Amino acid sequence: MATGKWNIPDDVLESLARCFLPDIIAFYETEEGQEYFAQWKAEREKKKAQKTDSEN
Repeated sequence: MATGKWNIPDDVLESLARCFLPDIIAFYETEEGQEYFAQWKAEREKKKAQKTDSEN
């Protein structure tokens, strides 16, 4: 069984993932999805740089 707050069985989570995956892929193939990903990636890099700076 999966760990976490909800204790959802792994086979149920896998079934849900298989249902959502085609729509997720389709979204990220659009211009809007690619812009969203680029923004997310830039924010992630910014946080990573801030963390590195604070450790030094």
